Amino acid sequence: MTAATDPIEAETHSFASADGYTLNAQLLRSGSLDARLVVINPAMGVPSGFYRRFATALARAGFTAMLWDYRGIGQFKPKSLQGFHATVATWAEDLSAAANWAYEELKPEKLFMVGHSLGGQLAGLMENPERVNGMVTLSAQSGYWRLQGGAQKLAVLLHGYLTLPVLAALWGYAPWKLFRLGEDLPIGVSTQWARWLRHPEYLMSDSSLPLERYRSFTAPIRAYSVDDDNWGTAKSVDAMMSAYPNVERHHLVPSDYGLQSIGHVGFFRAGSQQLWDEAIRWLDGQAS
Repeated sequence: MTAATDPIEAETHSFASADGYTLNAQLLRSGSLDARLVVINPAMGVPSGFYRRFATALARAGFTAMLWDYRGIGQFKPKSLQGFHATVATWAEDLSAAANWAYEELKPEKLFMVGHSLGGQLAGLMENPERVNGMVTLSAQSGYWRLQGGAQKLAVLLHGYLTLPVLAALWGYAPWKLFRLGEDLPIGVSTQWARWLRHPEYLMSDSSLPLERYRSFTAPIRAYSVDDDNWGTAKSVDAMMSAYPNVERHHLVPSDYGLQSIGHVGFFRAGSQQLWDEAIRWLDGQAS
């Protein structure tokens, strides 16, 4: 544990995904590289910089935090996504590469993950899941439209059948930023994700994925759902987390933490230190 005023050091490294595509990792730490490392897996279309506050809190708590982006997002966003090749399955390979690089090159005593939404969904597809000692997920849900809450049900229905596949076909990419939902998405990501949103089993319906890997992800998972998150309802998180064999579920109610709202992304916003403290205590317990 470090003081709030202690400097946080950041260093950047490069690593390659399975097809040789180069990605970058930014490590945040206080002092020397800690033996406990946390890989932060982003949500759909969310750049890694959004998680920097949380990563800093991890570093102050004595962990090394690793930030990285899927190809086509954040620091890897090309000038134009037209003609840029990536699918959600490709992103799962990027995630696997990030974890493998962290394990093989940094050689931590304990390797953890934090998966936000898509970042928690895809972790079960990684190679060598036995290398992970624990994972915290936030709103890592089945995206099937009928499992979402309130008006979000209709919004996801429209995304699955209209917004993602049709606009991507017209524009050459999905203009996700137009809806203020994150960065624009490569067309392959958009069309594959749209198919999942339409299917009751979501990504578990996709036989092109190595779905058998989920049962090998036996590390303990603390899976959060959020009471005011209509795109990540408790039942949608339950549906996705049923793919993993070792899950403890927790449901966050904003008023329990003196917050007016949390929603789908609020856990990682400024002012959420109480939520971070709880998750970090759990990681600390797993590290012990």
